[in-house]
Amino acid sequence: MTAAQTVAAHRRRPARSRTSDDRPPDARTATEPQARWRHLERAHIISQPWSWPHTANHIAMFALAVGQRDRREAFGQVVRIIVAAPGSALGRYPEGNTGRARVSLTQPMPVPADLAALLRAA
Repeated sequence: MTAAQTVAAHRRRPARSRTSDDRPPDARTATEPQARWRHLERAHIISQPWSWPHTANHIAMFALAVGQRDRREAFGQVVRIIVAAPGSALGRYPEGNTGRARVSLTQPMPVPADLAALLRAA
């Protein structure tokens, strides 16, 4: 993605993603930890093109990892919090990456079809 495309993507950012709390409600209210992670991973895929939502999603992942006392995941999220905004702003993020520490920072992954449709519409 070129710098011009990145700027254009930021301008086209959907109103829903401009709120101060970009985590889906299910990520906050799910009782099963795996369900919370699944919601945050999907929110991560959607948030990647926009600096603040992308960073906010990693902050939510960090909070969940700390709550679960998962040191490896928490440390991985600290690294991702640092690189999320610059990566999004420069258009240098691996599409489809779920944002978890168990996945390489640069590993592209398939985008689920329903999320791909949302991203095309944005």
